[in-house]
Amino acid sequence: MSQLVKPHGSDTLNILLLDGAEREQALAAARDLPRITLSSRERGDLIMLGIGGFTPLDGFMGKADWQSVCDNMALANGVFWPIPITLSTDAATADGLAEGAEVALVDEDGDIMGSMTVTEKYAIDKAHECQQVFKTTDEEHPGVKMVMAQGDVNLAGPVKVFSQGDFPEKYAGIYMTPAETRAMFEERGWKTVAAFQTRNPMHRSHEHLAKIAIEICDGVLVHSLLGNLKPGDIPAEVRQTAIKTLIDNYFVDNTVVQSGYPLDMRYAGPREALLHALFRQNYGCSHLIVGRDHAGVGDYYGPFDAHHIFDEIPDDALITQPLKIDWTFWCDKCGTMASMRTCPHTAEDRVLVSGTKLRKLLSEGGDVPDNFSRPEVLAVLREYYEGLQDHEKVKVELKGHSAR
Repeated sequence: MSQLVKPHGSDTLNILLLDGAEREQALAAARDLPRITLSSRERGDLIMLGIGGFTPLDGFMGKADWQSVCDNMALANGVFWPIPITLSTDAATADGLAEGAEVALVDEDGDIMGSMTVTEKYAIDKAHECQQVFKTTDEEHPGVKMVMAQGDVNLAGPVKVFSQGDFPEKYAGIYMTPAETRAMFEERGWKTVAAFQTRNPMHRSHEHLAKIAIEICDGVLVHSLLGNLKPGDIPAEVRQTAIKTLIDNYFVDNTVVQSGYPLDMRYAGPREALLHALFRQNYGCSHLIVGRDHAGVGDYYGPFDAHHIFDEIPDDALITQPLKIDWTFWCDKCGTMASMRTCPHTAEDRVLVSGTKLRKLLSEGGDVPDNFSRPEVLAVLREYYEGLQDHEKVKVELKGHSAR
């Protein structure tokens, strides 16, 4: 019997990805169905539904679930869930569909990713969703912009998933399903696993956080987002090379698994931290490392709002628990990485390291202090930035906590 944490809201992973003859039959039938084109975010959500990452969901949410998730962070049946998982289309397309109809779900290239039985069509108050989930309706917020760009009608219903897109091939050896990470943890004899969420290459503060977790748990899953980011963020391929370089040179063997998952970033701050913990439970992780401004952007959230939100949910909402870690930085007097709980010195002695600061220095060709990032990692990142054409460069601005 497995000693890993159980999947969220279920004793087993709810895997909706078909294979073999069942897949071929369903795919053939889907070719003659009306088509709904998925956004990049919806495509990632569909893949997560397929591989069991969104257990116990069986499809895209109906209005009762949408409303309850927005207002109560729970499905209508009471199961904890912090962010709506929805599919939208335009009103004309929705009008042409009857409830009970089957539709094919296709990506932006027209490839069939899955199918859905439409059980409900409904409109939502997009501003309400944004205020509840992102704590703002400012369309400068990338998550708000994403919601506001959705179609006017949501379609709900159970799905069948036919494809994981190009993730298994493009990120071979990195991209893993929850069943695969669980099997790997079991093989290694790990019972407690801390997930380290990242959309950036790992700098010295990230390294410090992961090593704290290794002292507490059997191992760490460095789990990178492989979907779309905002302009100026470092592409997943470059990030994976940089992370592997760090792990190979600065971590003990059999303490870290490097992997990735197929979602786009929502930048929902505290609520996204809860979603990160929820689906890491499905991946087999007992803990989630939660540092400063987890899943944040700009200055929309306080630096530790993602810590506090875990104290606001019911005790039984999640099995996976947060490892809350304070500000981390390099201290010149300590001569090492430290945190507010371990360093007695003043702000003048400290160098606060952030992914935004690192991207800004690299994008402008500036010198990066040794206490920001390991030299082997910097070599990977410099090669990327030096290869950018002028039209590919994005000005990186320091806002909010990253400017400190």
